[in-house]
Amino acid sequence: MRAYEECMGATSTKLAPWYVVPADDKENARLIVSKIILDTFESLKMHYPKTDAKRQQELLSIREQLMKDNPSGS
Repeated sequence: MRAYEECMGATSTKLAPWYVVPADDKENARLIVSKIILDTFESLKMHYPKTDAKRQQELLSIREQLMKDNPSGS
């Protein structure tokens, strides 16, 4: 147990943390992992890129061309 704790302490960092998730209860293990993932995504403070009016018009034009080329969308 001591070697395990030393390993975790030496390799887990703020930027790359390790998590100990109990594997004997699959339902709770999945909930714990899901919560860790959601918390990590929220901490990244991601957002959609902002575009100006000119770029939005370009993107709409590209979309229209793609729809002409493949109207079914598949």
